[in-house]
Amino acid sequence: MAPIKIMAEKAAAAARSLALAETETKNSLLAALADSLRQNAAAVLAANRADVAAAEAGGLTKHMADRLSLNEARVEELARAVNQVADLPDPVGEISDEQTLSSGLLVRRLRIPLGLIAFICEARPGALVEAGALTIKTGNGLIVKCGKEMALTAAALNDVFNAAFQSLNLDPAAVTVLPTLDRDDLKEMLTLSETIDLVIPRGGEGLIRFVSENSRIPVLKHFKGVCHLYVDQGADQDQALELLINGKTQRPSTCNSLEALLVHQDEAAAFLPRAGAELVARGVTLKADPGAAKFLPRSEAAGEDDWGREFLDLTLAVKVVPNFEAALKHIADYGSNHTEVIATRDPDRANRFLRAVEAGCVMVNASSRLNDGGCLGLGAEIGISTTRLHAYGPMGLRELTTTRFIVTGQGHLRN
Repeated sequence: MAPIKIMAEKAAAAARSLALAETETKNSLLAALADSLRQNAAAVLAANRADVAAAEAGGLTKHMADRLSLNEARVEELARAVNQVADLPDPVGEISDEQTLSSGLLVRRLRIPLGLIAFICEARPGALVEAGALTIKTGNGLIVKCGKEMALTAAALNDVFNAAFQSLNLDPAAVTVLPTLDRDDLKEMLTLSETIDLVIPRGGEGLIRFVSENSRIPVLKHFKGVCHLYVDQGADQDQALELLINGKTQRPSTCNSLEALLVHQDEAAAFLPRAGAELVARGVTLKADPGAAKFLPRSEAAGEDDWGREFLDLTLAVKVVPNFEAALKHIADYGSNHTEVIATRDPDRANRFLRAVEAGCVMVNASSRLNDGGCLGLGAEIGISTTRLHAYGPMGLRELTTTRFIVTGQGHLRN
């Protein structure tokens, strides 16, 4: 294998070429990528089955294995997502904030790609495809380090990308999927600040903290997803129950699944027995505080470390709160700035929740599982940022660009 530095430099050079490509060229490349995914689905799925079998033999949990797994439907969903990205407006080249100063100087902003992005992911083959599609559309380069649990799948997807680039005689180094790296190789990559412009890690909290602590390059952080549903006083309980079941059980290994339920004390007696029965029937383990436990006979006592914990499994922490303000305080104390949901009929409290709760996505009467680039109209996402610089929430096309000032004068000088 070529040294990481050389591979990164080749990816950066290919990215500079892609940055100058016309929208039509980038869209043709995305169409070729979607076609390549469909044409090579059998090879990708065979590699993925081998990865999943090895990971399960190594002790990977059922729900994490689900995150790693691909099937025909998921591959087709990814191909459609690539086509959707192609259909979206291209932000690159957009001119904004135009003004002519009193001196006659014309000042504008031009939207441009970020450059070369290092994407580090664990057990997320779908994320690799979405990241590649978004960076192609925005004229960025992508250099990818995948976890060993998806090494064969990553290699097969690398072939998919290469075939798409080569079909249009474009440099495939613009999306470079690296062979499996050990931690020393990863550390070296994180020092390449003159070549790589941004690092986006997608994985467990341990991986993201390792990257953040060792990188000399700006890192888009998303340590964990501790998502709450608060059932407000007077909420529609049938609707709240649907939000709860979908948010917790639809795909519990994802970062936008619910990890905690907060219920107003006036709703607890009617809501919690129903909710508990439905969740337990679906295999959910309930960890309840004393106020909730009396309505949940099949629950376990919640410990202090269960609040603010990302279970990524069929486990849910449950608490009864005395009022709206107590729910806000609990979320402020234990939330992770990812996704927060209120079930309410009261528009004033809904608006207060939207303004007061600190998270990249705050929802009223909608499932936490909808905090996803595809569901929110972005076509796909490269990640969800839980910090406010330079993006907050799901990152789509615009979040993979920045603006530069462009200034036109007629021999203007500064006095």
